[in-house]
Amino acid sequence: MTSRIVLAYIVLAALSVSAQQPPKIPVDVAAPEPDAPIANPGRPTVATPATLTPVGYVQFETGVLRAWTSPEFSSQTSINEVVKFSVTRRIEFLAGFEPVAHSSNGAGSSNDAGGISLGVQTVLYQGEGARPTFSASYSHTVYGGNAPDLDIGSSTNSILLLASADVKGFHYDANVFFNEVVSAPIRRAQFGESLSVSHPLSARLVLSGEIWHFTQPFLRGNAVGNLWALSYSPSRVLVFDAGFAYGLTSTSTHRELFAGFTYLLPHKLLR
Repeated sequence: MTSRIVLAYIVLAALSVSAQQPPKIPVDVAAPEPDAPIANPGRPTVATPATLTPVGYVQFETGVLRAWTSPEFSSQTSINEVVKFSVTRRIEFLAGFEPVAHSSNGAGSSNDAGGISLGVQTVLYQGEGARPTFSASYSHTVYGGNAPDLDIGSSTNSILLLASADVKGFHYDANVFFNEVVSAPIRRAQFGESLSVSHPLSARLVLSGEIWHFTQPFLRGNAVGNLWALSYSPSRVLVFDAGFAYGLTSTSTHRELFAGFTYLLPHKLLR
């Protein structure tokens, strides 16, 4: 009788422990890790997000641009690349370059190298949801290149103020530009504003619309443009994009088509 009572207690204890343990979730259906990296594209819009890329990961933003009728060319096809790397939650380093641009201007055509710029972006205030994140960035052109510029030109030095937030299902990025543009030996100030608004059409597809304005100090004009783009995310670290832009003033680039992708290298380089 005593042995039966002891055996009963052992069985009851085992059942109790089993009931307290949570069921194991198979690896293939487990939810993503909460700190898994997510790409934060800055393309294809003119405006840049105030939020930074995941800390310790390298992000590549690659694209091809086809443009027609700008002040310096009749048509141009170019490749552009931006590399970003955040070393902390508040500091991000970036490099932008244009490896080659094929330009035509009436009498002939040429293949030229574009500029190379280096910069840093810092978060001034970290918001969440409808509370905007505010950032500031500075970039400097270390190599000007010899490819013809688009309607907004190319700056030697640029200071950028940024704000980003999510409001009622919409995301916006607002930028204010303070640029120094050079036409040797003359240096002049250029000012610009850009507002990009995006809204998800599905879990993976996002529609973006944007309008921007830049002064043109050497042309004594203004470049104003409107952009529309679609972005598709097949995974957390890869985003494809494509779209078009139209110039709204006589000195703006008349038409632009673009396509590219953003890829966040899923291996953390800095811990």
